[in-house]
Parts: sequence; C-alpha cells; structure tokens
Amino acid sequence: MAWPSIFQRGTLLSQFSHHHVVVFLLTFFSYSLLHASRKTFSNVKVSISKQWTPSAFNTSIELPVEIWSSNHLFPSAEEATLFLGTLDTIFLFSYAVGLFISGIIGDRLNLRWVLSFGMCSSALVVFVFGTLTEWLHFYNKGLYCSLWIVNGLLQSTGWPCVVAVMGNWFGKAGRGVVFGLWSACASVGNILGACLASSVLQYGYEYSLAYACLKLVNYSFFFWLPFYLSNNFGWKEAEADKLSIWYDVGGIIGGTLQGFISDVLQKRAPVLALSLLLAIGSLVGYSRSPNDKSINALLMAVTGFFIGGPSNMISSAISADLGRQELIQGSSEALATVTGIVDGTGSIGAAVGQYLVSLIQDNLGWMWVFYFFILMTSCTIVFISPLIVREMCYLMQRRQTRMLSG
Repeated sequence: MAWPSIFQRGTLLSQFSHHHVVVFLLTFFSYSLLHASRKTFSNVKVSISKQWTPSAFNTSIELPVEIWSSNHLFPSAEEATLFLGTLDTIFLFSYAVGLFISGIIGDRLNLRWVLSFGMCSSALVVFVFGTLTEWLHFYNKGLYCSLWIVNGLLQSTGWPCVVAVMGNWFGKAGRGVVFGLWSACASVGNILGACLASSVLQYGYEYSLAYACLKLVNYSFFFWLPFYLSNNFGWKEAEADKLSIWYDVGGIIGGTLQGFISDVLQKRAPVLALSLLLAIGSLVGYSRSPNDKSINALLMAVTGFFIGGPSNMISSAISADLGRQELIQGSSEALATVTGIVDGTGSIGAAVGQYLVSLIQDNLGWMWVFYFFILMTSCTIVFISPLIVREMCYLMQRRQTRMLSG
C-alpha cells in the first residue's frame, strides 16, 4: 500500500513550527490537569463510603445516638455506594448539558478565557466538595448534589475549547497521529490523579481531592475501576488506585497507534470497528481475571487499548474532522460547537450508565456489570455500522482503482 504523502520525506514534522509545539503542550497539560481532579473522586470512593457509613466509627467508643446519626449520611455501605453512583450520574448529566452550552460559548468568546474560568472555578468546587466539607464535618446530600451539578457544568468547558484550539492549529493531514497522541491527555490526567490520590490517601481522602488540579476516558471504567479492584479482590485502596493506571496506559498506546493506522488508511471507522470487536473479547477476559495483580494489570492494559483508544479517537480526531467538513467549511469557529455536541451526546449515555452500574452491581454482582459493558460496546458497533460499510466500500473501490491503473 502506498503511504500518504504526509508520511513521506518528513513532511509531517516539517509543517509544524515551535508555535504548534507550544499549543500542543499547553492544551495537553491543561486538559490532563483538568481530568486529574475527576479521577481522584473515583479513586477515593471506598474512603468516602466508609466516612459516610457507621463502619468509619470505632465501635469500642460509645456515642449518643444523635451524634452518631449527625455524622453519617447512610445506614449501610450499599446505600452509600448507590449514592456515589447517583453522584456520577448527576455529574455526567450536568457535564453533557454543559458541553452543548460550552461549545456555543467557546465559539463566541475567547477560548482561553472560557477554559481558564472553567478550570479555576471547578478547582474551587472540588475543594469545597472534598476538603472544606470534611474539615467542617458537614455532610449533606443536597449540598453534594448541588456542587456536582455545578462541577459538571464548569468542567464541560474543557474539552470543546482544547479541541477547537487544536483543530484551528493542526490541519487534517496527519490529524489522526497528532490527535491520537494528543488525546492521551485524558489518560495522563487519570494517571496523575491516581498517583496523587494514592500517595496522600493515608492522610485522608479530603487531601486527595484538595491536591487535584482539575478533569474523561471511558466513563464506567473511569469512575468504577479502583472501587471494583478494592471491592472485588479485597486489595487496599491505595494499591487499587496505582494498579488502575494500567487501563490508561493502554488507552494512551491504543489512541496513538489507532490514530496512526487511521491516517495510513485515511479512514477512521474500520479501525474503530476492529478495535471495538476486540474490546468485547478483552472485556470477557478481564471479567474473569484471577486474583493476581500482574495478570490483572496486563488484562487491564489490553482492555484500555481496545476501549480507551477508540474513545480518545472519537472524542478528538473524529470531532475535529466533523468540524472541518465541507458543509460547515465557511465557519471555522463551528469546531467547538461540533465537539460539544459529539461529546455531550456521548456523556448523556454515560450519565445513565453510571447509575445503572451501581444498581446492577448491588443487585446482580460485578459479572453482570461486565455483561452490561459488553452489550454497550456491541451497541456502539451497531450504531457506526453504516459508516463502517461506507468506508469499507470506499477502501475496496480505491484498491480496485489502483490495481486497474497499475
């Protein structure tokens, strides 16, 4: 197969100036830090659950009933887990709504100001949620829900803005490679969040959240993986946090490699389809992982490669392609709006999923949660099947044309 001209004789690198490098790095680390704060919440769910239930108390100390009740939101860990799933759902619904709004705002206002406001304000909300409430020993379900609604709206400013900036600086040629590598910013943020949370967890979960600087990958794994490792295998929370980074390592490699392959093919859908098919197999394998950390980490990385990779590519390179298509070519500012619509629509589905995960796990167990993941992955393939067929036909026609001309 002939390589696209963009990959020949160093063309890809020669078209980028130091300004491109600065834009790449600034947007990459801005979103990484934004994503890190969201990851810390998922990494400290076990500690939060204990704090919200009677198990956090020393049973050898006798306390009056009114004091005992005032410091606990829930009578059992199961109810606390359901509320954590509800918070995830509230956050993602708010995040989804915010993406539609933030994309439009980002197209009309200065992208840098919108992004800066969202990051700084979200940092303040996370600090209040995890740190200030713990310092004051103030636990209130209404406050937590309100803060997480606001946090979802604020964090929604991140993705449309950084994708719009990247799309304006980097042309379509080689975009799969550039965005495949750049979209690892979410996974890097997850790794930073996991490492920060595990390193300070011994001092209390409120400091884990305070350390967070601020923010996506695959939301169900993203929100529940550390909790699953601790709950299902009985591993210490800090160990589960560190182990969960292998999912994001796989996502980084998967997004970069799959973006490169899609550039070579000059089509995205066939690469996505193959990866998602293999993702089903990896989910089956991971659901049967033994109580061995090395094997679990390997299976986790493979799962991240086939699930996190496509997730990164859909939310970055494909969104950028859509924002530059001929129908809206006269409006380059539409890129943030398109990105907000794509990511917002996906987040609505993810929001519903988070509550379902906690509900399924509580009633049927973790194996049925993986069955649910497999079903959702299969639905994804079904939804993009028309695009897969169209692009496969195009590739076959191009191959026949080359054979006839050769």
